[in-house]
Amino acid sequence: MQHSEPVIRHLNQRQLAERWDLSEATLERWRSDGIGPIFLKLQGQVRYRIEDIESFEADSLRKSTSEREVARGAA
Repeated sequence: MQHSEPVIRHLNQRQLAERWDLSEATLERWRSDGIGPIFLKLQGQVRYRIEDIESFEADSLRKSTSEREVARGAA
């Protein structure tokens, strides 16, 4: 029986900053300003659910710099 890799369900601030090549301070500012993906705060620790990260990424898709609408579903 093969053992599969554990399913990653959450990222911490450092991991998300690495994923997006951002500083952790940017993510902290985004949380303070109420922008960026929603997050969990459990016992003082910030965690981001993978599904919320992926949803935020999808909602951030654009076709051009002048377009404010998402590119999903566009022909």
